[in-house]
Amino acid sequence: CLATTVISQPACFVPSPAALEMLRAASPDVLLSCEMTAGLSLGEYTALVFSGALSFEDGLRVVQRRGEAMQAAADATPSGMVSILLLDRERVEEICREASQAGRIWIANYLCPGNIVLSGENAACERSAELAQNAGGKAVPLAVAGAFHTGIMQPADARLAEALAGVSLKKPEIPLVSNVDAAIHDDPEAIRELLVRQVVNPVLWEDSIRRMLGEGVDELYEIGPGKVLRGLLKRIDRKLECTTVNDS
Repeated sequence: CLATTVISQPACFVPSPAALEMLRAASPDVLLSCEMTAGLSLGEYTALVFSGALSFEDGLRVVQRRGEAMQAAADATPSGMVSILLLDRERVEEICREASQAGRIWIANYLCPGNIVLSGENAACERSAELAQNAGGKAVPLAVAGAFHTGIMQPADARLAEALAGVSLKKPEIPLVSNVDAAIHDDPEAIRELLVRQVVNPVLWEDSIRRMLGEGVDELYEIGPGKVLRGLLKRIDRKLECTTVNDS
């Protein structure tokens, strides 16, 4: 079942490097002029393959282990994720604190203004949805295996660290903007540590995009299935140019 993260992670990873090769063949100058790269959650592995820091083969092996480890953590605790729409960051943080009375819950993804994802035990997710609706927002449960990017994913982080220890990470030819701290990195060992931390820490996607904009980036390419990131980008900056490239 693609809903299980042990299957969905490799399935989502494989098409993205293929899409990159399509772009390389069609517009090689685009890739040659790229100044930095980033990926949302699993997408960081595609970003690292693109940057030359990680081979596709090693990336696929690590992603498979990552999926297995996160699935095991999800199976151990009934949990999920819910997108909170139409509310600002401060109000969602307040809702998260209130919902924690029903169970463990954290902010998992800061995606864009008006779209923040909470992640935690099922009762707490349900309570957060009620609080969001009472506050004039909208809550959308996500079809995922469990509470990703939270403490519920332990010990998946330790298992991922073991997998990453067995692969070579080179200095990226193009710096990476990390999900964990929205900072620019090119040190392989720092990146290795950040990939481990990403499993149990929130994804700072909006912050990452704003960091790139602050560095002068004015054109982006979304690589891989769907157009979700393009939609998020428009909520961050409507003037931002973004081209979607997939293998279909």
